[in-house]
Amino acid sequence: MNKKQAYRELCQTEQTIPIYSKDWWLDTVCGEDNWDVALIEKGGHIVATMPYYTKRKMGLTIITMPPFTQTLGPWIAPSQAKYAKQLAKQKDLMNGLIEQLPAYDDFDQNFHYTITNWLPFYWKGFKQTTRYTYLLNCVENLDKIQSDFEKSVRTKIRKAISNEISIVENDDVNILFKLHGTTYRKQGIKMPYTLDELKKLYIACQKHDAVKMLFAKYKDEIIAGVFYVYDKMSLYAILGGSDRYKKDTGAEYLLDWEMIKFCHDKKIYFDFEGSMLEGVERRNRAFGALQKPYFQIGDTSKRMHIVYSGRKLMRRLRG
Repeated sequence: MNKKQAYRELCQTEQTIPIYSKDWWLDTVCGEDNWDVALIEKGGHIVATMPYYTKRKMGLTIITMPPFTQTLGPWIAPSQAKYAKQLAKQKDLMNGLIEQLPAYDDFDQNFHYTITNWLPFYWKGFKQTTRYTYLLNCVENLDKIQSDFEKSVRTKIRKAISNEISIVENDDVNILFKLHGTTYRKQGIKMPYTLDELKKLYIACQKHDAVKMLFAKYKDEIIAGVFYVYDKMSLYAILGGSDRYKKDTGAEYLLDWEMIKFCHDKKIYFDFEGSMLEGVERRNRAFGALQKPYFQIGDTSKRMHIVYSGRKLMRRLRG
């Protein structure tokens, strides 16, 4: 059995592997032939993995983040060993994973927030940028969760309810694609994915009971929608959009409140997804969610540095 097949079998049973690292997710967003996995097995058990997505661009090999995917990085099997021994084991396992990576010109991955030790990568010459997401523990009593919302959030939820906005589940991906596209069209930016790619992802998530696509309706008109995916640990809001002429209805806040109640029933976290944009951070923080750091890990080959330098020189020569 090769490493990829062994990893597929692990994904069938290991609940601590995040959805973004599951084999079926990677098949969907990367294509089956465009991803692989570093894997370490000891005593007949897989103890560490690291899936990666590879693409070629201008003759360069790039390991990077796939579409729709917030995090990848290593997975280390849970351990009950003493903390010092856990760190020593992590060093050995991560070194083993790094050694299995193919030759690349550029490496860029966001590690899941559960990976709090990136020192082995630092010692191998990788660079790190700290990024943040916001996590809401939905196991607590719903009244307690809502009481931790900032007043502005509670006000917007009440406003949406008073406006008689209703929340409905719908599998029409076309509507969500159009709503999400308003954000990019407003900024004059090309959509980073196609409608067919979003439909493919929805179908795959639906097959694995891992998606909720909710819409807010106002007077029989859909004015906002969000694409949520979830696993056994967390629910993630990966994309959404709203009618820019009806943004002040509170609909987006009511959508998230509906899914917070879903997370409460499932006993999982609500992950607002990392964003370094000040306005987005302020909104997510207002829900009383806990700030969680995660690591963006990068490395660039000497060849890539030469390519970058050459491009800069050409731009200067061209004036």
